Order: sequence, then C-alpha cells, then structure tokens
Amino acid sequence: MLIRPLISDLLPQALALNNANVPAVSVSDPEGMAKLLELSDVAIAVVEDEAPDVLRAFALVMSPGAEYSSENYQWFSDRGTNFLYLDRIVVADDAQNQGVGRAIYEAVFAAASERGRDEVACEVNVDPPNPGSMRFHDRLGFVEIGRLSTKGDSVVVALLAAPVSAVS
Repeated sequence: MLIRPLISDLLPQALALNNANVPAVSVSDPEGMAKLLELSDVAIAVVEDEAPDVLRAFALVMSPGAEYSSENYQWFSDRGTNFLYLDRIVVADDAQNQGVGRAIYEAVFAAASERGRDEVACEVNVDPPNPGSMRFHDRLGFVEIGRLSTKGDSVVVALLAAPVSAVS
C-alpha cells in the first residue's frame, strides 16, 4: 500500500469508508467531508500499490487556529498547546492489522515534527467503548489528559496526547 495526500477525487470513497465506521467516527455527508478536507493541514490517503485510485484508509489532521467547531478540537485548542489534532483516521476492515494505522500515525508524527509541533492530540470513544483503539493509542505512547461528554451527552471520549518524539 502507498501513503499519499488525500485529494478531492478520493472524497466519495473517504465518505463511504467514514460512514461505514460510525460510531468510531462521526457520520458525515459530502459537504461535511469536503469541509473537513479543506480545514485539514494534513490529509493522508492510503491506497493500493496496483490501484492508486482505491482508498484503503485515510486521516484528516488539523493545526491550531482552524475554524473547526468540533467540541473535541475546541477542547484541545482551549488547552493552548502546540499540537496537531488527528480528527479522524479510518482504516478499511480488510486493511486492519497490516500496519496501516501505524504507518498513518508515523506520517502524522512526521508532519507534526516538520511543523514544529510539540504533540499529537486525538480522542477515542470510551462510551460507546472502543477498546481496540485505546490499546493501539496506548502502544503509541498516547496518554489520557481528559474526558469530554459530547454530542448531547450521547458520547464520552478520552482526550489523548502524545509527544512528537513518541513515534519515530
């Protein structure tokens, strides 16, 4: 698989992949996904070597100062640290457990380092639970720095951060 920038031509596939992974990520629509791509400082696509137009995974990452209304992003912004915020990462079911998630995180941490950021921030659902994601983030050096009840108290997330030096 190849890692390359996520471009608008892949947005329909990103939307389908995103919405197939709710509630681990928030549902979106075509306009919302296009807006997320526009707000992203880093947009990563993982595609097949032999089929570079087939999206297998993606990640959208925001820098501080983005005009993004996400409660989770706002929490990190209010915290006032020098971060890159991983808004969403989605890996197709049949591409999981093949190192794709780790490769994406390595690219995100490299981008954070290139931009002079101190940490990478993200959140993982704890209600509804996502224990696999929590274990994955723990292995990468993320620590819980807070919790937030979102979406009208229908979701509780663990707010996580890892120093840029955690993944290399």
